[in-house]
Amino acid sequence: MSFEFKSTSFIGSERGEKTGKTFTAFSPETGEAVGPEFHSATNDDLIRSCLQASIASHLLYRKPGHEKAELLRKIASNLEERKADIVECASLETGLPNARFEGETGRTCGQLRMFADLVEEGSWVDARIDTADPERAPLPKPDVRSMKRALGPIAVFCASNFPIAFSVAGGDTASALAAGCPVVVNAHSAHPMTSEIAASAISAAVIECGFPGGTFSMLFSSGYEIGSALVAHPSISAVGFTGSRAGGRALMDIAARRDEPIPVYAEMSSVNPVFVLPGAAEERPEEIADGLFGSFTLGYGQFCTKPGLIFLPMGSGYDAITGRLKQLSGEAASVPLLTKGIRDAFIANTNERGAAMKGGNGFGVDTCLFEAEWFEFLEDRSMAEEIFGPAAVVIGYEDIADLHEYEAQMEGQLTVTFHIGDEEADDVSEWVDLFERKAGRVVFNGYPTGVEVCHAMVHGGPYPATSFPGTTSVGTRAIERFTKLVCYQDAPDSVLPDELKDENPLGIVRMRDGNIGRG
Repeated sequence: MSFEFKSTSFIGSERGEKTGKTFTAFSPETGEAVGPEFHSATNDDLIRSCLQASIASHLLYRKPGHEKAELLRKIASNLEERKADIVECASLETGLPNARFEGETGRTCGQLRMFADLVEEGSWVDARIDTADPERAPLPKPDVRSMKRALGPIAVFCASNFPIAFSVAGGDTASALAAGCPVVVNAHSAHPMTSEIAASAISAAVIECGFPGGTFSMLFSSGYEIGSALVAHPSISAVGFTGSRAGGRALMDIAARRDEPIPVYAEMSSVNPVFVLPGAAEERPEEIADGLFGSFTLGYGQFCTKPGLIFLPMGSGYDAITGRLKQLSGEAASVPLLTKGIRDAFIANTNERGAAMKGGNGFGVDTCLFEAEWFEFLEDRSMAEEIFGPAAVVIGYEDIADLHEYEAQMEGQLTVTFHIGDEEADDVSEWVDLFERKAGRVVFNGYPTGVEVCHAMVHGGPYPATSFPGTTSVGTRAIERFTKLVCYQDAPDSVLPDELKDENPLGIVRMRDGNIGRG
């Protein structure tokens, strides 16, 4: 380990003071404290961070795309320079293998560079121009121009299960900085070492690229007080959150009670149902079973896209798929969950369904597979609730029309998945239409735990999967969450942003009088 920890918060370009309130990370494998003691931020730290972010927001508002792109690429480079330490600490703090974080670091750096390319090209602002027509009757038509602009300082809450990709330098931070918004991060107490290393990479990039210090801050916290006060602070314009439904709702309620309510873009909860149609179950039962097992145990079952409900047709392929799933579950070794709280909740939830689990070493648990008859499942709504960890429920259905009954009571989901046979593709469209109304992503003959970082990806969905079904936290559309629309009417060309000027100095794609082009 080459990194030297200071264990205090990042207050813009400064570091917070050491305080009497400290905490440590814990090894999920042993349950014992690991690493140095970290100092929780004070209320004064929070206020200074928010005020610096407010000052920085005025300077970032008109930052050109190429400068924001330079910052994002520098953050990625700095993360790569610290990669060995990041991987070592993330593995120690989560109990997950090093290979997981080799990939997660690469994904995070790729995402930063993807946003850099986006803002450097510039068309993401959706510039629209309707030119004036003073001769129009009965009233003259004004010149009207609009585009997306930065919203203001953003509070970002880190996820426990992705200490890099959905944490300090993750998608919320990347998309907010790309939009031109300063960021104040509330670090997760389960991985403070990984968080400090990532924060150091961002803070160094801010200085190296000549951005104002308040562009980025990160606050350590061992409780809920700092996070709650952060959302309530009047300088904060929006919130990005990935975590539990209870946590997301708590932040949403705080934001709604403010004198000036703000949006909380929360990704919260999903059971990601998988529907296996009869043809698929009969044609490839073992392949589907192996894929499902790998998906619901990936990351020890601690993915928000984990398939928690598996719907199988009674008869064709049911016994083969469930038999294989039981075999794999029985052979699986105990695995450590991320925190004691997650482990305790997993044990409580699985024991309620008859698992009789006691837990293993550290935060260890066993894989659980449950079966439910169709009418039992429909009558017991608790069976459709998320269990965070390596568990899934198999539900047998008699007829594909039965799925209508489930759709009527299904909550909003991040994903729904269909496994279809060779002759079933033409017949599945009505089911897609039915279920896509309650999901952000529809997967075919695959597994939902692979979330590709690309322009077209949607990682979102209706409540309670997220708080805003029209948004995504993965992919370049994520930038839209941290923007506002601004319209200019009859403005002199000299005061317009470059994106809206007549000569189009940036050469971006725009809509002009209803036509899409570079005019």
